[in-house]
Amino acid sequence: MKYPVIKGTGYALIQTPGLLLQQANLEGSSLSHLLTDQLRSFDSAVRYPPNQAFIGNLLPEDLPNIPRPWYNSLLPNAKRQGHFGEIFPEDEFLGLLNAVDVYGLVCLEAGFKQAVLEKLRSHPALCRLKGITMAQDNRFSSEEIEEMIKTREALPLTFGGRIIGCVRKANASDSNLAASRVLENLTAKASAVVAIQLLLWKTGLKSQDVDYIIEASEEACGDIRQKGGGSFAKSIAEACSCSNASGADTRAFCAAPVHALMQGAALVQSGIFKNVIVVAGGCSAKLGLNAGIHLEHEMPILEDMLGAFAIHISENDGINPILRTDLIGGMNVGCGDSPQQVYHSLVAEPLTKGGYKILDIDRYAAELVNPEIIEPTGCGDIAKKNYKMIASLGVLNRELDRTEIEEQIHRFGVPGFAPNQGHIPSGIPYIGPARELILRNKVKQVMIIGKGSLFLGKLTRLYDAISLIIQRNPKQTPKEQQKVIPEL
Repeated sequence: MKYPVIKGTGYALIQTPGLLLQQANLEGSSLSHLLTDQLRSFDSAVRYPPNQAFIGNLLPEDLPNIPRPWYNSLLPNAKRQGHFGEIFPEDEFLGLLNAVDVYGLVCLEAGFKQAVLEKLRSHPALCRLKGITMAQDNRFSSEEIEEMIKTREALPLTFGGRIIGCVRKANASDSNLAASRVLENLTAKASAVVAIQLLLWKTGLKSQDVDYIIEASEEACGDIRQKGGGSFAKSIAEACSCSNASGADTRAFCAAPVHALMQGAALVQSGIFKNVIVVAGGCSAKLGLNAGIHLEHEMPILEDMLGAFAIHISENDGINPILRTDLIGGMNVGCGDSPQQVYHSLVAEPLTKGGYKILDIDRYAAELVNPEIIEPTGCGDIAKKNYKMIASLGVLNRELDRTEIEEQIHRFGVPGFAPNQGHIPSGIPYIGPARELILRNKVKQVMIIGKGSLFLGKLTRLYDAISLIIQRNPKQTPKEQQKVIPEL
């Protein structure tokens, strides 16, 4: 069977302390003044070890060797540019919000807009965006922005504690097009655009060669008649000048990215499309989600990061890692919610079908939430909990002894390192490192696991899970290994 391959990845982190404070205000939080005191600098965000792992300047497997708390073990000489992506400051992102806005709803103060456009035009991956090269000539004075905030229910945009713009509502009476929703949707779009632009720049894929885009975030854009009609995917394709691409959105809460990866692989393998990109931007509603708890623990506010990713799936080239479309693991409706049954369906069944055992997988990547963010809430290390269940399944299957559980978790479990953005940690952040390690023949196969909380929509009490296996291309030769980019 000629399986599709993972041909490239792009990852972006955007530090948005101003949007975090905006989200706190929208939720009626009384902690805004305390949050301000605990916000990180951009330099601290860049030097934070999990963020460096996200953009590929160190492997996630290296994180356990760095003393915790990681926010007290900032890395010296860390760079915002990484092997797989980049970390962006908020002023550049606010400029991008304006650049991807085609309805003139993001209004920036003239001096700020000019300065940020100059920065974006010098960025190698973003400079060619239509919204940057042909920016709308809509510049506003500080007085005009203040007036819109006071009289037109516009939301202020801040940078460095100063109001530098606002977001206007798109409809006078439709709550689905209120300024807060416009900002939420444009945030998801703009961050996804960044991830695709990084992917195109780093891999050399031409925008006109992209056939289809699947968007897999947790947002749902629409109006009062079609509340989740979409389409983020088509709007992202337009912004990135993917003129020959179509696309659509996939939604399954946190599991959506892995569903989208499966769908993209199927589209390529069937011959419908040659180049598919799976993409998701960040979720502004998740900014500062646990900020109150972090304040209680006298921690910096770590939930100040938007995450985004883009994955290029293409025809088998005999080099890049393959997606085993015949070994998809899932959680069917009849599966129930017994952990043992869930992991049997999700992990054991596809492995057995392929003739593999649990220990044949070199790495498992599931719910890669940074434990430093989530442990103070009492939820523990979510990624490690998944790996304990997988190891326990191995004990039940008599593939390992109970005394080996911790040793095997350390061997095959990818540590959590992604921002707490719901869908972003869903195994996908490890695809970049997995691809590189497989190309270098350091690992043979990796299982990516996505899990989603469907019950949050109040339509069902079920949750969702899906897994797939990325594997060394059997046609890859040692000579071809030398063609990949330099060592991490």
